Amino acid sequence: MQKEINTQIHINASREKVWQVLTDFESYGQWNPFVRSITGEVEKGNRINVVLGPQGSRPMTFKPTVLVFDEEREFRWLGRMFFPGIFDGEHIFQLKENGDGSSVFVHREKFRGLLVGLMAKKLDTEILAGFESMNRSLKHRVEQGGELVF
Repeated sequence: MQKEINTQIHINASREKVWQVLTDFESYGQWNPFVRSITGEVEKGNRINVVLGPQGSRPMTFKPTVLVFDEEREFRWLGRMFFPGIFDGEHIFQLKENGDGSSVFVHREKFRGLLVGLMAKKLDTEILAGFESMNRSLKHRVEQGGELVF
């Protein structure tokens, strides 16, 4: 079974500025309502610690492997529940330059595995809402600066 969540948001800032905020992992607690924290050495091939979950839910901790960390372009990891094929999630952040000084933040995830069908409703509601909330918060943080109250 496979499923994908795909969101994006226009940000009135350069890809460089968005990347700076997106990769300032120590500040996530100040603005990010979905990905609560990322710790560890974030580089291709490394395992990191990710705590995520929409506001109002109990956050989950994963130890995904970084697949891509391409400065100002893409950050991608693969997380697995238990072992491969049960519930795998390839989480993707991409930045696209618009040519007018603004950029597009693409936030998506590809889910695969036996439990995807059982989780479909939660993915389509809570997880999608979490992605969209993070997107809006990132836009606010980049364009306005400062902290958000969520």
